[in-house]
Amino acid sequence: MSEIEVMTTASLGDTSYLLVSGDEAALVDPQRDSWELLESCASRGVRIRYVLETHVHSDYVSGALEVRAATGATVAGPARAPYAFDHLGLAEDDEISVGDVTVRAMETPGHTAEHTSYLVFDDTARPPTAVFTGGSLLVGNAGRTDLAGPGRTEELARAQFRTLGRLALLPDATRVLPTHGAGSSCAAGPVAGERTSTVGAERRTNPVLAARDEEEFVRGRLTGLPPYPAYYRHMAPINRRGPHVLGGPPAPRPLTPAVVEGLAGGGAQIVDGRGRAEFAAAHLPGALCDELDDRFASLVGEIVPFGTRLVLVLPEPEEDAAREAITQLLRIGYEDVAGYLAGGVAAWAAAGRPLRSLRTADAAELAGRLDGRRVLDVRPGHPEGGIPGTLRVPLAELPHRLGELPRDEEVYVVCGTGRRAAIAAGLLDRAGIPVTAVISGGVRDLTEHERSGP
Repeated sequence: MSEIEVMTTASLGDTSYLLVSGDEAALVDPQRDSWELLESCASRGVRIRYVLETHVHSDYVSGALEVRAATGATVAGPARAPYAFDHLGLAEDDEISVGDVTVRAMETPGHTAEHTSYLVFDDTARPPTAVFTGGSLLVGNAGRTDLAGPGRTEELARAQFRTLGRLALLPDATRVLPTHGAGSSCAAGPVAGERTSTVGAERRTNPVLAARDEEEFVRGRLTGLPPYPAYYRHMAPINRRGPHVLGGPPAPRPLTPAVVEGLAGGGAQIVDGRGRAEFAAAHLPGALCDELDDRFASLVGEIVPFGTRLVLVLPEPEEDAAREAITQLLRIGYEDVAGYLAGGVAAWAAAGRPLRSLRTADAAELAGRLDGRRVLDVRPGHPEGGIPGTLRVPLAELPHRLGELPRDEEVYVVCGTGRRAAIAAGLLDRAGIPVTAVISGGVRDLTEHERSGP
């Protein structure tokens, strides 16, 4: 019998899996920072024999080579994947053994051209007990098909339709174990909050399995897709050639104000992970506000050019916060983190260096008082509703569209909750545009007031 451990990376909306049988294991779609898991396996006497990749990932840097370097495991993946490093290619019906368990490859193109799922058999004379579906069948949806570029979207959408039809024929009790889930931009739309499911449950409830007409399915794949972060376009090339091995988490480096000043002068971007109200009250010139939570790195990936050197300003305890921030950034390939400002803003001020501040407002105070004000809505995509006369620029596009904003009047920046508005306000302030950030509440609060009247 096998055991399958589920490991969710909430910051990316992804899930990895450890398949264990006896004293052997296979790790499926691992994150780059799998070091604690490797230590756990070693302490339990479990040997990781294989790292299984379902596809070339576009949303994170794979941990496959980290695991191989630490354990000697064989990296196995789709036979059609153009990996530039040694690996075991698995085509349709190819099998590997993990303890007493058989893992069989099932080619499932769609999310990517090479995408492969893996069936798990505790006994090959019986139906599979589980299937690792990667970015094909998700809980409540399916993986998007446009990440290879618009020229291949329709081709891959048609392949995805056929793939989903094959997966739907598996027995009802087969566990569905996808890599992408809630919070991942690799999904073609909203997904369920549950990370795993069964084929029977998906057949009953997943709308993508209800599509009987290929043309209707393809039209749905070609329209209304949510935007994905700009850093995605860098992930697949890194994963194809093989990311360099880190060998363990890097130690956070404390920096003095003088060093930070020099780094900023040399083009480094200062990212401030404190709360938005603290940032607005006092921050380093040129810094961007990005509160340190599960979305920290993904928002860096939206607005900071890939490969930029970063300097962090962090909440206390600073060293713990630095480890969390750096780990998140490494997952998406932002490796050039010079360190963090030791002592934070207080140390900067004590060294006699200048601070900036931002004007702020909350939606409750601003409601009903927007007439004649210039309002910038930075919510992602094309959300429903809004304030009449508002300029809409998604946060991810804002660094390239600052020239559209007036410089002779105050701009009030809003989003859904205040999180993105604080980031956007930093961009505007750095560009010399007068700005007030609505850091509490957002567009819904303002529009509800307008509908209800004074």
